[in-house]
Amino acid sequence: MAEEQYTRCPGCRTIFRVTAAQLALKSGQVRCGHCRTVFDGRAELVSLAPQPMGEHDAAHDQGPLTVTLRPARALKSVDEPTPATQGTPSVAHAPSIAVPVSQSARATSPASGAPPAADVDWENRFAWDKPRERRRATWMGVGALVLAFTLVGQATWHFRDAIAAHFPAARATLASMCMYAGCVVRPLRDVAALSIEGSDLQADAAHKGLLILAASVRNRANYAIALPHLELTLTDAQDQPVVRRAFAPADYAGGTADLAAGLVGHGELAIKLFIDASATSQAGYRLYLFYP
Repeated sequence: MAEEQYTRCPGCRTIFRVTAAQLALKSGQVRCGHCRTVFDGRAELVSLAPQPMGEHDAAHDQGPLTVTLRPARALKSVDEPTPATQGTPSVAHAPSIAVPVSQSARATSPASGAPPAADVDWENRFAWDKPRERRRATWMGVGALVLAFTLVGQATWHFRDAIAAHFPAARATLASMCMYAGCVVRPLRDVAALSIEGSDLQADAAHKGLLILAASVRNRANYAIALPHLELTLTDAQDQPVVRRAFAPADYAGGTADLAAGLVGHGELAIKLFIDASATSQAGYRLYLFYP
């Protein structure tokens, strides 16, 4: 690798890294790539090594060196054309040199003619792409809106019975929607809102083997609750199940009862069932409410 040397432009005081082979061309005449000054590169050779005071060449002691260090390719031969629009060569990726910065070097601006960074409209420098971004944002907004309506519709369909129970004014609207969706609005199924207020199981004296079950089911909610199923379990003397039977609302509700309307809020339903237990013997019973 050729030994590197350094020459300084007498016009802008910029230091360039050069080689002896480069200075041998055109008898050392070069053009500064920074200020376009033509000078003798060999005559302006400088040393960047620290030297004791008093040993500097007086002819070259022209003040502090500029901090700008440029490579050899930034120097142009004197016969190379200089394009009118050519900008300042890029600074070489070389180690920084800790030397004083001259006032003239700090004040020098690039010759490329580009506006200062402060004058650039950074906000609108990519304005050509903003319509596309606005269209994308619009479609994303539409998609989010459609997704929100879909989620609301699914939640309304799934919880339609609870919505109709807690908000009676919405029942008519939900019923109209179900006409198109193929669903129905039914009383809410909530067994925790129901209670058995009293029950009794007695043998019918007039008919051997026949049992009469009497019970009362109460709705403690403010809204209608769907009629539950009844489960009757006959037990022996050790409270072990002997026989079990489930009754649907159609089995125990009266013939005039509106099964689809359920048990009205704070309403009570009296139940009376005749059970044939001639084939069994029992000592007790249990009665439960449930939804299948």
